[in-house]
Amino acid sequence: MKRFGNMFTGFALVVLSASAIPASAQSLEGRWDATVTVNGALIPFRLDISGSGSTLKGTLYNGEDKEYTTDASYQNGKLVLNMEHYLTRIAATLKDGELDGNIQMRGDKGPEGSAFHARRYTPAAAATSTAPSIAGLWVVPFESGKGEKAWRFIVKQSGADVSAAILRVDGDTGALTGTYRDGKFVLSHFDGSRPYLLEVTPQTDGSLALVQKGGGPRQGNLKAYRNDVAEAKGLPKPSDYTTHTTMKDANDVFAFSGPDVNGKVLSNDDSKFKGKVVLAIVTGTWCPNCHDEAQYLVQLYKKYHDQGLEIVALDFEEPEEQDDLSRVHAFIKQYGVQYTYLIEGAPAEMWEKVPQLVNLNTWPATVFVGRDGRVDHVHAGFAAPASREFNDQLKAEFTSTIERLLVAKPATLSAANGVHTPAQ
Repeated sequence: MKRFGNMFTGFALVVLSASAIPASAQSLEGRWDATVTVNGALIPFRLDISGSGSTLKGTLYNGEDKEYTTDASYQNGKLVLNMEHYLTRIAATLKDGELDGNIQMRGDKGPEGSAFHARRYTPAAAATSTAPSIAGLWVVPFESGKGEKAWRFIVKQSGADVSAAILRVDGDTGALTGTYRDGKFVLSHFDGSRPYLLEVTPQTDGSLALVQKGGGPRQGNLKAYRNDVAEAKGLPKPSDYTTHTTMKDANDVFAFSGPDVNGKVLSNDDSKFKGKVVLAIVTGTWCPNCHDEAQYLVQLYKKYHDQGLEIVALDFEEPEEQDDLSRVHAFIKQYGVQYTYLIEGAPAEMWEKVPQLVNLNTWPATVFVGRDGRVDHVHAGFAAPASREFNDQLKAEFTSTIERLLVAKPATLSAANGVHTPAQ
């Protein structure tokens, strides 16, 4: 009995010692099931924490998409994760093995932001019922202020698990991921911005009832029809991204000017752009779809810059962001941007600063300019990888246009009638 008592005492000391470990000494490394509460909607997301001290980092996952923190700290049980390229800050305290705090995002009113909670990841229980198939392409009738008549809903499915996106003319929701339970699919997205919850319920007529919850304008109910059903019903089609925005006069040279991030004023007449193929991007670092596009533009710039491609961002930031451009600098650093950023003004000044385009109302908008300075076409919005085949189509369009313009002979302007015609 004495021996048993000594063993018990030793065990108790071990337990007491573990419980006495201060929160600041406990490692946060590993996977966490996290949530952010926005407008009453509890939006789940995956958070991985790695490293410690100066190497501490957070990674937010949405399907295969990853977004990383720009800096992080953990001291005295308090965790801070910054995503300066989004102006997003997660602050939480570790207690009883769980994290509680808030997330401050761009546009939040008040200092508290949105409630944040995380606990250690545990594998979800397997679905107890067979999920209906919703994989494929759907059309969502919707009349937007941008002149759209419909959106697309793109779904990939494996059993009860789904990855999807709603694609508008200005871009998509980012990857929505989730599973089927209790008669509906519950999908969510949070990458430091655009918090979003989508409930998808199959209907007896074959359509889908979509209930949007979360931040910003992503609210309310929608209905989705399979692509072939929408065609049979004669429903309106989604907008064409390559014709949504056009030039007022196709013969005009596309003009732009503005100070770069160091204050140096540049224009389309500078040697940096003159005689080059130029992608002029109407953009803003507050815009999530612009974040998506920038990561692809970085790849294009590396591939084609030595062949004569220049990229210039015509960047519009809120007035309060223009003093120190902290988010712009963080954005450029985070994505490794090497092309030019011109600070054009506030978003409300876009039409004044880019007056040559008709129906310019998407963020981003990509203007393809030939070596003669004239516009080939404008691509509205950006379909990110979450939009699957539409991202593939976009990449094919971007690369084929760039390659065609790089080898094309400069166009000429007929003095007789002012008509813009390609040189032979």
